[in-house]
Amino acid sequence: MTSHPDRFNTAIDRFDAANREDPHHEQVDEQARPKELAYARRMSAWLDRLAPDASEPLRLAARCQHIRRWTIPRSDYPMDKAGYHRWRATLAKFHAETAGKILKDVGYDDTTIARVQALVRKERLRLDPETQLLEDVACLVFLENYFSDFAKRHDEGKLVDIVRKTWGKMSERGRQAALQLNLAPEIQALLAKALQADKPAA
Repeated sequence: MTSHPDRFNTAIDRFDAANREDPHHEQVDEQARPKELAYARRMSAWLDRLAPDASEPLRLAARCQHIRRWTIPRSDYPMDKAGYHRWRATLAKFHAETAGKILKDVGYDDTTIARVQALVRKERLRLDPETQLLEDVACLVFLENYFSDFAKRHDEGKLVDIVRKTWGKMSERGRQAALQLNLAPEIQALLAKALQADKPAA
């Protein structure tokens, strides 16, 4: 694949324009921002920190991972484990298809589009280094920006379980980055408790 900066920048602008339509907002630097636009930019920022030399398909995948996510709400599916997994599977397909249409429109070849879509769907996690890196980035964005609010809505037992599952998805590089996060003291304590509980007994 030959890199064309203008094409890449156009794709990023199109992804951002799609996410700018999110009706849900959050405060970022004291300004209300569309939630999925804020998420996408955090994904790109973390990827730049972990892998400044990341490939173009990976950079594209990071930016569009949650593209137009609000259009398929969790509430449309049963509020049980099976419903959650159906929702996540539907989202993965939707994000990949939505991104693929934009990438086609701006001139990307089928091979590159297929690669971005495979990354967005998190195919071959643990076997594919780029898929694993994308998962690390997603976990870091969650821990740094969303876990604190999530923690306010759930009991400690559930939170410890979530942290342990998140930790289990990450590579050693991602885990080391997570340990350097500047989290609130209560979140740091919860993280430490979850990781201690994850250690095998002596």
